[in-house]
Amino acid sequence: MTEHARVELLERRLSLVAALSALNAEALKWTQFLGAIEMDILRMELEIGRSGASEQLVRDLHGAQTSADGIRTALSDCEERIAAAERQVDEVDRLLAAA
Repeated sequence: MTEHARVELLERRLSLVAALSALNAEALKWTQFLGAIEMDILRMELEIGRSGASEQLVRDLHGAQTSADGIRTALSDCEERIAAAERQVDEVDRLLAAA
């Protein structure tokens, strides 16, 4: 492998690691959002258990559950992109090791 090709691989790896870092930050953001929504859901469920199910509280609970489902989907998508980026880093590492 030429020095130029090795430098290109190293630059590619650097780019992939930066993208992976951004994806991990995004996953953390989604995880934090999900935790907050799940706390709201628990709070509403406790309130329903204590005071009964008012129409507004049931609507709020349903909205929070829908939001949580959307966040879970976004988190799952992000985790798939992280796995793909990790596979790309592994491939570049194999190429560099073979050089």
